[in-house]
Amino acid sequence: MAFVGTSAPVSPREREVVLGRRQLFMLPTRNGLLFAAILIVLLLAAINYSNGLAYALTFLLGSLAVVSMLYTHRNLHRLHITAGACTPVFAGQPAVFHICLTNHSDVPRLGVRVLCNKTEIANVDLAANQSRYIDLSAPTTRRGYMPAPRFIVSTRFPLGLLYSWSRRLRLDQSCLVYPKPAPIQPPRASVSDSAQCVQGLRAGGDDFIGLREFHAGDSPRHVDWKAVARGMGWYIKQFGGGAKASTWLEWEALAGMATEARLSVLCRWVLDAEQAGLHYGLRLPGATIAPGSGETHRHRCLKALAVFHG
Repeated sequence: MAFVGTSAPVSPREREVVLGRRQLFMLPTRNGLLFAAILIVLLLAAINYSNGLAYALTFLLGSLAVVSMLYTHRNLHRLHITAGACTPVFAGQPAVFHICLTNHSDVPRLGVRVLCNKTEIANVDLAANQSRYIDLSAPTTRRGYMPAPRFIVSTRFPLGLLYSWSRRLRLDQSCLVYPKPAPIQPPRASVSDSAQCVQGLRAGGDDFIGLREFHAGDSPRHVDWKAVARGMGWYIKQFGGGAKASTWLEWEALAGMATEARLSVLCRWVLDAEQAGLHYGLRLPGATIAPGSGETHRHRCLKALAVFHG
């Protein structure tokens, strides 16, 4: 399954589906067929014995079946299905698509089932003018934009004699899948190439400017103990004044590795740099993300890795 992409096109007309008559189907269930067979037997008995009560019972049960057909169809007709948000995940983690079912009518809709690959995902009751969110999960194996899987909406309300279902639906919804992070390893990136690259850099200040390798005689107070605990090795925190130095995560620093392996390592470096509080940037062939930090910057870097085409 390949779903690497550069963009996630969105069409507002396809992010919401309203189930109409042409999108709904109906057939009798096994119990419905058995019920029909019983009605035929009752009718034959009524004709054979000319029994008025048997006729009344047969037509009463038959009318109940006809009325249940109308209610089964109405239980899904004009049901609104809307695509919700989808949080980005890493390859290998399940993508969770949020889907909203909305009942805009004044009557409740009971026993509405959502199925994906013949597996029931949810069974919900919707009161009048009520909305319910359900989660539709799908496994991920590769980075990129993953489209939402197809699903159907069905019901057997009210008597279970008839089964109504929708055509297979796929909302205009996608989940961004980041590359799978590589195992923890020391980065091959460093603080800005030289001191001249950083205006006003002065040693001995209070601003954190990056990490360097541990050397004998360094003060234990400046050791990055979090990196040691994660097995990344021994590093010393550097502090200075003025502008903050930048750490560049370089594609070229991983020369000789396959594309997906490079992206996996760069993904790990982005996560570790963000956790360490570094001011970091990302350089890829044809794309450069200026140094920064924070959740928004982290997402920009990981998104660039997710949609990268080498």
